[in-house]
Amino acid sequence: MAAPQRLLLENAQQLVLVCGRGEEYLLRDGCARLAVLRDASLVVGLDGRIKAVGQADVIRQQFSGATFERRIDCSGKCVLPGLVDAHTHPVWAGDRVHEFAMKLAGASYMEIHQAGGGIHFTVEHTGKATEEELFSTFQHRLDRMRRAGSTLVECKSGYGLNLEAELKMLRVIERAQRSVDIGISSTYCGAHSVPKGKTAAEATDDIIKNHLPKLRELKQSGEIRVNNIDVFCEKGVFDLESTRRILQAGKDIGLQINFHGDELHPTRSAELGAELGARAISHLEEVSDEGIAAMARAKCAAVLLPTTAYMLRLKQPRARKMLEEGVIVALGSDFNPNAYCLSMPMVMHLACVNMKMSMNEALAAATINAAYALGKSDTHGSIETGKQGDLLVINSSRWEHLIYQFGGHDSLIDYVIVKGKVVYQNERCGTMSSY
Repeated sequence: MAAPQRLLLENAQQLVLVCGRGEEYLLRDGCARLAVLRDASLVVGLDGRIKAVGQADVIRQQFSGATFERRIDCSGKCVLPGLVDAHTHPVWAGDRVHEFAMKLAGASYMEIHQAGGGIHFTVEHTGKATEEELFSTFQHRLDRMRRAGSTLVECKSGYGLNLEAELKMLRVIERAQRSVDIGISSTYCGAHSVPKGKTAAEATDDIIKNHLPKLRELKQSGEIRVNNIDVFCEKGVFDLESTRRILQAGKDIGLQINFHGDELHPTRSAELGAELGARAISHLEEVSDEGIAAMARAKCAAVLLPTTAYMLRLKQPRARKMLEEGVIVALGSDFNPNAYCLSMPMVMHLACVNMKMSMNEALAAATINAAYALGKSDTHGSIETGKQGDLLVINSSRWEHLIYQFGGHDSLIDYVIVKGKVVYQNERCGTMSSY
């Protein structure tokens, strides 16, 4: 008798592999040829990894004697990889809805920031919140992300700025990594802003001499797992030289470089990231042509954030130029108190409409390329044998509806699956089955 398996998704109208040959990422031409199977099935094993993908009749024969903990008939539906959100700030207290009104009245991001609002407002409220309060709201936000199809999310600290508060945020992220059914890539972002009472130079020295040595100690003991280091490289925040010092110090303790650059002013962040071997740079609204070329050569992913440009009325990132130059383009929601969006389907829609990406390019950017930006495209971002069984089932015969239906994911997504386990089931599909 065949070995027992965790999950069978059978008879899918479309099974969107995204990649079919183990690619780490997809460039523009690769996006034009997304791998899609019709009338297909897949099996996830008890270890949470994909055991087989193929035509429905072939899978049926191959696993004819197997038992499954769960079988889902996907007739008339589409199966896609779980979405990957490559840039979020989800641990904080105190919303900034009042600042949205200020922005609508014409105030700029930096005007609000310099008046003591923006990041500093959130830092104050996050500092006062308990770890339990932060975890409760974070868990709720992760649940909403998951319901919108995200199965792997990059999560930053950065609303603490002092060592104690940053560690509080990282402990909250660590707790979620251990207890919530969603993948998390943890990012230390202590250089998100210059703390009140410090200069940028003093903040840089504090991070290098105090924050990072403590992080290294906690990483080595296994108390906190941190994957990436981030700096807000921006005029009036951390300049290029301070950014270089912090990123290099983070790299020296084993963190991937994944930082904010060229958002509000051209700072040559892209050139710096390429030089330092950054895995990814986010924002890039003001990136130079030279920076784009350098990122393409260095295989440094561009994590574009269409929600931010939309909400702050900034110039849109030049996605088409990046794609044409051979940059690995990824997407993130930039969920934070300043850009409150938890839905990667909406991010993909905005990327297509405002940044002129094709639907194929947007899907690749929210799956395999976003996974690459987090150093996880060997296990996430596509439906291939051996990869983690993170999947979506949508109630449509064409996968493009996930992008086409702006804000429609609540009724479109039937199942969200992590490691072969159903973690969200639309109420019209019946009661959740227990394992």
